[in-house]
Amino acid sequence: MPTMGALHKAHLELIRVASEHAGKDGEVAVSIFVNPLQFEPGSDYEKYPRPEKTDEEFCRNASVDLLFRPAAEDLYFEDRSTYVEEASLSSVLEGKSRPGHFRGVCTVVAKLFNILAPDAAVFGEKDFQQLAIVRRMVRDLNFKIDIIGVPTVREDDGLACSSRNQYLTAEYRKQATILRKALLKGADMARAGETSAARIVSAVRETIGQAPLARIDYVDLVDAQTLQPIEVVSQNSLVAVAVSFGKTRLIDNILLA
Repeated sequence: MPTMGALHKAHLELIRVASEHAGKDGEVAVSIFVNPLQFEPGSDYEKYPRPEKTDEEFCRNASVDLLFRPAAEDLYFEDRSTYVEEASLSSVLEGKSRPGHFRGVCTVVAKLFNILAPDAAVFGEKDFQQLAIVRRMVRDLNFKIDIIGVPTVREDDGLACSSRNQYLTAEYRKQATILRKALLKGADMARAGETSAARIVSAVRETIGQAPLARIDYVDLVDAQTLQPIEVVSQNSLVAVAVSFGKTRLIDNILLA
């Protein structure tokens, strides 16, 4: 289970799923590494939370068998010149807004897979694009690893659990619940028979706009397999959003049934 630390209840669910798949004879490993390659210049890399003792206790209480916490110099040589890059799924959504981000993700995940040699790895569906890209990388590079997606874990008010939620002020936190409401609005429209992607996207954007402190990066309706934008909604459609509240950028998504 690869993580960047600052563990919370969504990580606990990932550990539970990993333990279930490992069975009584298997082991669960958690890695914690704040990967510098995933952060663009001027982002929150230096400020990203690193509660090492709390995370260690979290893993101990969750009966994790192995906690792997490498330093940056343990994974990256100063003169490194080799990277892993997926070139299709990473060109949209987060990849479009954060150039180079998924090259960093693929590079570090590939290294972690090589070091720890797991039989399976678990990833949350909140980061839907990341999950799709890791699956593509595993397929294309013939990693003998099963990739397991785990449904998004949410707070009681619907906000997707994220380490970045702790950055939100009380007012930002209150308004951030609009993301889930907006996504549910889009899903309700699709269930009611709406097939126009443009109309659903417009409604989602309008709903998010009800939160005056929200700044929309993107609201896109895409094919859940290719992640390419679509005009007509099908059962394999995904609405993905990225919205900032102050300096805190949140993402979420919903599959349209």
